[in-house]
Amino acid sequence: MRSTTPSLLLVIVCLLAVPGVSFGQSDSERIRVILDTDANNELDDQHAIAYLLFNGDVFDVEAITVNRTRAGGGVDQHLAEAQRVVRLCGLDSKIPVLLGADKSFEEIRGQLDQGDFDGAEAVNFIIQRAKAADDRRLVLLPVGKLTNIALALAKEPSIIPKVRVVWLGSNYPKRGEYNKENDVPSLNYILETEVEFEIATVRYGQPSGTDAVRATLQEIRQIMPGQGPKVSPPVTGRHGGEFSTFGDYSVSLFENIRLHGDPPSRALFDMAAVAIVKNPAWATAVPMPAPILRDGQWTERPDNPRKIILWENFDRQAIMADFYDRMENYQLASPPPDVHPTQP
Repeated sequence: MRSTTPSLLLVIVCLLAVPGVSFGQSDSERIRVILDTDANNELDDQHAIAYLLFNGDVFDVEAITVNRTRAGGGVDQHLAEAQRVVRLCGLDSKIPVLLGADKSFEEIRGQLDQGDFDGAEAVNFIIQRAKAADDRRLVLLPVGKLTNIALALAKEPSIIPKVRVVWLGSNYPKRGEYNKENDVPSLNYILETEVEFEIATVRYGQPSGTDAVRATLQEIRQIMPGQGPKVSPPVTGRHGGEFSTFGDYSVSLFENIRLHGDPPSRALFDMAAVAIVKNPAWATAVPMPAPILRDGQWTERPDNPRKIILWENFDRQAIMADFYDRMENYQLASPPPDVHPTQP
């Protein structure tokens, strides 16, 4: 691995000062997780995948499942991007990457009794893994639309007590947000179930949501080159070029996207959602009665006995410190022994 840069030393020192940081779990303590992603949408999905896969002492990664949102091309392009990142993390042929929904929840729901419904590969795998003989609850971590998750719950409601859903989405309590708007009925369906449901808020332009967890191009260029395992043969990036490490690909992703703010930067929304599953001390959990979305607006239901968790006030310094540390001091993830990369 590369020698540590001065900036990376600084963030690692900050990390060591953060209470509650976990530096590894026993087999029985690792968190079972399936990450569900629209991987080709922008660049936060790719960083979330790499961060998850580089925390193998914390997570048992059972699969990466994909879906299509309105940006990033067809669902096959989202699949290809997820596969590209898994290869760059040195885990090709080890972590399953599965095709999920192209269309929306309402378009697919009536076809769940058909063997080849849209999203069947990912949805059936989610159900299968939720039913696995394991005392640990399976964390479903959707960082795009909620279609695959809602379809799994609708197809097999018996998995509801066996999973925890942590979704990156919404500007709650305000309107809007990309992931939410891509499939509102899937969100409302989940809000009406009894599944354990948590929302890692986005809140564009606000300091309290994952939008505050940002990286500048200068940081990425200084810290990320060469980070992660070196793979061979090299991987062709979505913007062209050949890459042998995820760190080099990270630089390419940042150089080929529009940056915002002062200084110019990009939010790593999805990576922040993975981070608070790893360490809940890096955000504030607010229990609340489950609201519902009507005509694009949140409708509060204060008497609703069904409770959800809202995550806000993300600790940007601690999350980014751990991210950069794991890029250098990675521990590669693996699936449980009963999961194989060729499944389902």
